[in-house]
Order: sequence, then structure tokens, then C-alpha cells
Amino acid sequence: MNAPVHYDSSSPAYALKLDKFDVSDPKLYQDDTWYPYFERLRREDPVHFVPDSPYGPYWAVTKYKDIMHCEVHHEVFSSEIGGIQVEDQPKDLQRPSFIRMDPPRHDEQRKVASPIVAPANLMNMEPLIRERTRLVLDALPRNETFDWVEHVSVKLTTMMLATLFDFPFEERSKLTYWSDVAIANVRDPEAPVHSEEERFAELKEMAEYMGRLFNERRQQPPKFDLLSMLAHGEATRDMPLREFMGNLALLIVGGNDTTRNSMTGGLLALNQFPDQYRKLHANPTLVESLVPEIIRYVTPVIHMRRTTITETELGGKTIPAGAKVTMWYVSGNRDPDAVENPDAFIVDRARPRQHLSFGFGIHRCVGNRLAELQL
Repeated sequence: MNAPVHYDSSSPAYALKLDKFDVSDPKLYQDDTWYPYFERLRREDPVHFVPDSPYGPYWAVTKYKDIMHCEVHHEVFSSEIGGIQVEDQPKDLQRPSFIRMDPPRHDEQRKVASPIVAPANLMNMEPLIRERTRLVLDALPRNETFDWVEHVSVKLTTMMLATLFDFPFEERSKLTYWSDVAIANVRDPEAPVHSEEERFAELKEMAEYMGRLFNERRQQPPKFDLLSMLAHGEATRDMPLREFMGNLALLIVGGNDTTRNSMTGGLLALNQFPDQYRKLHANPTLVESLVPEIIRYVTPVIHMRRTTITETELGGKTIPAGAKVTMWYVSGNRDPDAVENPDAFIVDRARPRQHLSFGFGIHRCVGNRLAELQL
């Protein structure tokens, strides 16, 4: 999803009728053909109704300002009613977590996890992150081709996760596996699980393993790791199993998958825009703007879903109560009305933090500063 954009008038997106558009189709992203569909929707029908998809009917919100409207009006656009993914979870397999909650429960649980990624604690963690990064990079093969994802992106994020949870370091690969399970498209033949039931079973095993650590931390004095915080937090220490599963999966995925993809996509972008690499090489202080530009350009979280609590107006359309509304961050981050020259990767962009990749409002990514620090 990071190739420089070349407008191709032969793309099926420009011949297809708008009422046939379905931007939830995984094939658009697997084949990296997503861009012209969103370019056309932003121009012709920015709040677009899809009456039929494998995930049921939904509204696709594609422009920056409309996505922001959904983000800040959580009293209308609920995260709790239908969850945050375009695909509905079977009710008997749902895994609540604070990102899937509305106030006040959202606020109570979120504040338990917030201190570990607060600025003061990140300053304490920076030397450890730098040291582990140095060890990984120094161990890379020289003068031979290697897999960056395997040797760098996965290793660094997994080590960081193990640190955040104070997880047994020798078993840290479990964290990567659970992250992959939590976000897998079960329709993908290469996915680690192939049904929601199988996913639920694997994440239940995760919860049982982590539950043993959780109970150990509860018997110990409070420490500054995520499991200890959950074990001692008033709003989280007595969570039901499904809620425990959901919050664990959220924190593991948030600390692994999105950062891993940004590390990989950022390297690819620097390779595809060699002039920007040369600019960065000549002036390393540009790393301050490089990092948020990577996060905008890569957009590791493609979309988020909300469900309308009441009938509402958005982008000139009337959306009924109970409707599935999907906010396509990958499109909003390429909206020329919000981001200057959005299809270019620019390491010294003037306003690099004007992006949607971390969300906005009460659901803004709790670990956004940690993600930037790792990058």
C-alpha cells in the first residue's frame, strides 16, 4: 500500500458504476489497487452507501473532515454497539475492550493503561528502546539479502511488547502469534486461523496464559507494567474473561502489528522516494518529521467502524440509526483538501502530524507516542 501513486485511467475503478463499489474487498489491498477507488469516491461520493458486501450494508466515509466529524461525535457514532471492524463479530464470540466501548466505561478502563505510555515513562524507556534497537541492527547480515520484516520489524516490536507486559522473554514469540490471530482475515487461506470459532479458541488460550501472569501480579506489589496495572486497576482487576481477552488482544495488537507495519512501510517508502532518502541522509534531524510522515503515508490501520445511535447527517447524506459507518483512514490521509500533496512521501513535511492514523478524539491511540518512539 505504499507504492508511489500513478493515475491509471484504465483502472476498473473509473469504469465501474459507483453503486458497485465495495472498498471493504480485501483483494483491493492484497493487489494494491485500492487508490483509484478512494480517489473517485472522495471526488464524486465521499459518504458512500454500499448496500451489499460480504460484511453486510455499510457507509464508507472517505474524506478527512467527515472522518473527523465521526471521531469527535462519539455520542452519535458508537464504538460499543457494533464494534470497530466492518465485519460483525458473532455475539457469542465477542471480546469487549475499551476501544470498543463508549463513555463512561471507555474512560475508566483507558486511564488504567495510559500511565505506561505517558511522556515521563517514555523518557525512562527510551534508553532501553535504543539499546535493543542497536542490538537488532548490529546483528543484521552484511552484504547479503535478508528479510527486513523477520529480522527487524518483528523482532523489535516483539521485544518491546515483552517489556511492556513484563512477559517471559524466552516465550515472546507467543505475543506475535496472538497479535496475528487477533487481526487475521479468516477468509485468507494463509491466515493463522480460518474461522471466528478458531480465533476465539486461540485467544482464549492467550487469556488463560496471561491470566496466570495476571494472578501472579495481583499477589505482588503494583509494578509499572501493563499486566500489573490491569491487575491492580479498580476498573480492570475484576474483568470478565471476554473483556480480559478483548483488552489483552487490543494492547498486544496495538503494540505489535501497527508499529511493525509502519517500520516496514517506512523503509519501503524511503526506497521508493530516493530523493527523500538523500534529504534525510544529509540532515538526520529530519527524523522528527519523518516518523509521523511514515505513519500518515503507510496508514497501518486502514479503517475503523462506528454504528449510529440516532439518525444523523453527514456529508449531505441522511444516515439512519443503527447504520454501520466505516471511516477509511487510508483515504482520509490522502485527501488533498486536508493534506498538501498527499500522495507524495515528504520527510520534511510542514505539518506531518496532520493525519488520521492514530484516530482522533476519545479513541485516539493511547500508545501513539510509544509508536513514534519505536520508529
